[in-house]
Amino acid sequence: MRYLQPSVCAVVAAAALAATGCGAPSSVSKRTVNGFLAQRDYAKAEAYLDAGKETQYGKRNMVLYYLDKGLVQHHAGKYKESDASFDIAEKRMDELYTKSVTKAGAMVVINDATMDYMGEPFERALTHVCRALNYVFLGNHDEALVESRKVERFLTELGDKVGAKPIYKDDAFARYLDSMLYADAGKRDDARISYQAAQAAYADYQKAYGTPIPRFDFPKDKKKRGEVVFIHYNGVAPRKITKTFQIAWNQALPLMQASGDAEAEGAKVKNALTAGFMGRAVTVAFPAYTQDPYVITSSELMIDNQPVASTILMEDVSAIAQKTLEHRMTAIKGRAIVRATVKYILAETASKAAAKGCDQMPGGFLAVQACKLASRGAAHGLAALSEYADTRGWAVLPAQIRMARVKLEPGKHDIAIHYKNNLGVMISSQTFSGVMVADHRRTYLSARTAQ
Repeated sequence: MRYLQPSVCAVVAAAALAATGCGAPSSVSKRTVNGFLAQRDYAKAEAYLDAGKETQYGKRNMVLYYLDKGLVQHHAGKYKESDASFDIAEKRMDELYTKSVTKAGAMVVINDATMDYMGEPFERALTHVCRALNYVFLGNHDEALVESRKVERFLTELGDKVGAKPIYKDDAFARYLDSMLYADAGKRDDARISYQAAQAAYADYQKAYGTPIPRFDFPKDKKKRGEVVFIHYNGVAPRKITKTFQIAWNQALPLMQASGDAEAEGAKVKNALTAGFMGRAVTVAFPAYTQDPYVITSSELMIDNQPVASTILMEDVSAIAQKTLEHRMTAIKGRAIVRATVKYILAETASKAAAKGCDQMPGGFLAVQACKLASRGAAHGLAALSEYADTRGWAVLPAQIRMARVKLEPGKHDIAIHYKNNLGVMISSQTFSGVMVADHRRTYLSARTAQ
């Protein structure tokens, strides 16, 4: 059908262009790297990310690549390398936020995923948190305080921008960590201000995410004591999938027809066929979160063979991610409808141009009608097939950040961590041997579970 070639090729080209904008790590890759994290095989996890730098991520997702790599390196104890990765991600995020206004129009034409990924606000805050902890573990408390000040500036600007809207506008865990780091440095006024900010943010967390305001009980006697702070990165962050629905061209209200996981190609093909043969439907895609299960839900510290404390939830990353997306959904869906409508109009224009060529082809009335049907089906089918949501996100984040704070007598201590399920049954354990605790000093430890 040589008469169809120009117009159909144009639609194919548009669909191909939209496809090149994706490049986000698939759910398979996220599950694979989280599998390595569950085994604490950080070398394999990092090698896996490196192997997929070009194929799984691509240029538009370099922020994600360096965020994922930085966190894996952090868990591996490669703190200098982790900070270098986070530094690249942070600088790129800052650059993209500066340019975001001038680039916003491209999101309507093709797809949200055609834009360079610039990070969610909570991801940016957690980048500073991880960088601060990298410096803590390296013993460089001055640089840790630099990160504390950076996250405070970012959160203050975010709060001014968001105002009183009931969405993520402050990070309680970042503020709480800041208060401890300021106290470690002897900056009591800064520590007090950060602690007050943390308490206010946790009050908002309790309302928005159901996260209790953390309370830690300490001995009230006057014995010499230091402190162990254990940070438990637990579980796997929720992953985004694509949900789709179709709006009839001549109707004001959306007609819900199909929804499914973007990784299951069947959903996209079904939408393409429906749009192709009905020819009066606009396929709209939007992101949604799904939470992969994880077994470990709590952790307990055993010090010198005695149970002393359980970790407390400090940051419900999963809830923050889902609520953040939920509050943006109206804008996301509105933009998706505009984008899909533009594609519909372009497909309709292309199919009408092809129909003129069909009128000239030999074979009689049936052949001409078959040609027109095929051209219209191809144009609208490819437009629908190219419609997918932006499902990108920081893949290796935990679902939770938990913490335990324990006052101990100075000296060396063996600290075992028991990881438990929701029934209180121990799933696995980990031991930190010979942990040195100094009087009036904090010793920080961290661990990751993804089971």
